[in-house]
Amino acid sequence: MSSLDIAGHQPVRRDEAVQVALLLAFAGGYLDAYTWMIHGVMANAQTANLVLLWVHSTAGRWQEALHFVPPIVAFTIGVVVASWLRHAAGDRASMISILVEIALLVTVSVLHNRLPDLAGTLGISFVAAIQAAIFTKVEGAVYSSVMITGNLRQAIEGLFAAAAGGGQPRMLRRSGIFASVCVAFGVGAAIGAFATKGMPNVALGLPVVALLVVLLRCEARGEA
Repeated sequence: MSSLDIAGHQPVRRDEAVQVALLLAFAGGYLDAYTWMIHGVMANAQTANLVLLWVHSTAGRWQEALHFVPPIVAFTIGVVVASWLRHAAGDRASMISILVEIALLVTVSVLHNRLPDLAGTLGISFVAAIQAAIFTKVEGAVYSSVMITGNLRQAIEGLFAAAAGGGQPRMLRRSGIFASVCVAFGVGAAIGAFATKGMPNVALGLPVVALLVVLLRCEARGEA
């Protein structure tokens, strides 16, 4: 489950390939836009959910505050399940997790008109947690496919190092990868918002397609 990096030197796991990271970031941004527009919460950004939970709590708006508890709980459970999956499945964890994500998204999409908002939120936040916990590296560097804060920081640091004259070619490449992941996340959010507004009943089809491509990429044999 590995391929050669662009320089042909170090082996890169297929689930750490740049193409995989970009597709996952696209799906991550898409799902955040979807859950915000449909359910009024973030699937990935638990920081935002926690902040809004406390903002409403301190204002005494308990019903609004409790609205942000389920995605945080679902995300927590998802991380626990992903940790167990890594321990139990080893190198197969990434492919199994993608299958689980696809199955849950298809279920939520099919039952969209029957599921209450809470059930849809729980399923998508659970999916986001598994993705965040299983896919943690791109070409050996730690990144996130479900939020851009750390990725943006590393992209900026790499550019600064290059501008200061101390950046090596690999560091500059890594900066470009992080910047590309941020762009992919933003594109996913934009397309997710457009698709959710225009065709909410089938909007989850696009991230499912992206995950299917990731699955095929991870399952591929031989060199990339």
